Amino acid sequence: MVKLMFQGSDHELRPSKIICLLRTYAAHARELSNEIPKRPRFFLKPPSSLLENGGVVRIPEGVENLHHEVELAIVIGKRGRHIREEDSLDHIKAYTVMLDMTSRDIQNEAREKGLPWAEAKGYDTFAPIGPEAIPSGAMDPGGRRIWLKVNGEIRQDGNTDLLLFPVGRMISEISRVMTLEEDDIIMTGTPAGVGPLVDGDVVEAGIDGIAPLKITVKSN
Repeated sequence: MVKLMFQGSDHELRPSKIICLLRTYAAHARELSNEIPKRPRFFLKPPSSLLENGGVVRIPEGVENLHHEVELAIVIGKRGRHIREEDSLDHIKAYTVMLDMTSRDIQNEAREKGLPWAEAKGYDTFAPIGPEAIPSGAMDPGGRRIWLKVNGEIRQDGNTDLLLFPVGRMISEISRVMTLEEDDIIMTGTPAGVGPLVDGDVVEAGIDGIAPLKITVKSN
């Protein structure tokens, strides 16, 4: 359980799952030599990977190549299954900013061997979340600058208009597979510019209109 500011007060976030879209920005897919998907594809992170703003991301023992990925995240506000795309916005509670921390070495090894790569994404502290959530009615997620800095230097700098799929389609297609519950989180993917982090790095990440998050990276 983590807290974030929502409509002027702390909201205790208790998601049943974190759903992560992959390769939703074409430039990011290309930078990792991945095929661009024709429809939304996704994987899961456990809720135990959540980390409050200001926290410490721990580099697990054996992880040699930890990468940052800044993302627009959707907090679900109403339970739904087989949600129509035209009704999907009714199921959004709020938007926030998150990081999808990734052990790229573990992920690459798993891909080469044809194995699942949940381990690469699911460690504790691997889903930092921003300090506030903006109600869906108060924010259009389109046309927003999305950025990330490491030790004050820009690493990622994109725009949510570059998303390959609208958020409504993401919600609709996910809900055909699994029921979305209140407080579930959908991470919508990252723009180009992902890269490595090391012990002592300070990461700041933001989306226009949402308070930025800040975390520190430490070795275990």
